[in-house]
Amino acid sequence: MSNPPVISNRSQGRTSEAGPIRSDLEIRPAGAADWPLIWPFFARIVEAGDTYAYPQDLTEESGRALWMAQPPDLTVVAVRRHDTEDGTGEMVLGSAKMGPNRPGRGAHIGTASFMVNPEYAGQGIGRALGRHIVEQCRADGYRGIQFNAVVETNHAAVALWLSLGFQIMATIPEAFDHRERGLVGLHVMYLPL
Repeated sequence: MSNPPVISNRSQGRTSEAGPIRSDLEIRPAGAADWPLIWPFFARIVEAGDTYAYPQDLTEESGRALWMAQPPDLTVVAVRRHDTEDGTGEMVLGSAKMGPNRPGRGAHIGTASFMVNPEYAGQGIGRALGRHIVEQCRADGYRGIQFNAVVETNHAAVALWLSLGFQIMATIPEAFDHRERGLVGLHVMYLPL
């Protein structure tokens, strides 16, 4: 597996059957200084209880341990640059992490998780992160990408992954305890590379 490049969609501006790529985003590896910018929306998403099976009593430190990946895994951030009084800053709009789905004999299949700051939902950030991870997994030599736990009631995520070529391989009934809907299914989704 190779080291991940810094990817900027700023100059690409291309489109595909799955929709346009945002031209104002840069997706780059996350560093320690990014965690304080990820944590507020990470905590908000986990607390909502409708998409992630993470413990509800996460602290900032335990959340960091779950999200800020160590090699061979990788965490990235989607950032938008903006002007500040001190110069140019970055807003972290979303984040993703990827790596082998399983160690050893399962390490040829990748997996990934995604979070977009809810304040920026519907702006193509999840799609840009999804495309980035697919391209990175392909470049790193993975044979496919398996999502182990996509909540079936997370219709936006399911639609996005289907539009990027993933298939629902199975749905495990009542495998997720949704905060509002109770027990709902988890999809296992797969994209061959």
